[in-house]
Amino acid sequence: MKFLTAIVLTALLSFISGLFLPWWGVAIVALAIAAMIHQKPGKAFLSGFLGVFLLWAGLAWWIDMKNNSVLSHKVAALLPLGGNSFAIIAVTGFIGGLVGGLAALSGSFLRASKTN
Repeated sequence: MKFLTAIVLTALLSFISGLFLPWWGVAIVALAIAAMIHQKPGKAFLSGFLGVFLLWAGLAWWIDMKNNSVLSHKVAALLPLGGNSFAIIAVTGFIGGLVGGLAALSGSFLRASKTN
């Protein structure tokens, strides 16, 4: 239950922080959530990764649908993705997921260091 709660809170608060903070605000949110909700480091990383991955991939897909995939095809053509708009959405989500996962891992280690 903690795992699912951490995923949902990370995604929701990351979305809200994205309205007011730069892109790296998701790292602050993931670190804080992992520090507040005690989990093992592996689960903390996975919950931070999944929360931000789902948020960023979902937002990228929504923006992509709104502009009929014009921008994603052009960006994917610049990168070695062969013009595949799905690949650029997955890469976007993966990069955001890594930021969130590593921040949550840091928050988990921060909590572990405070208890010792």
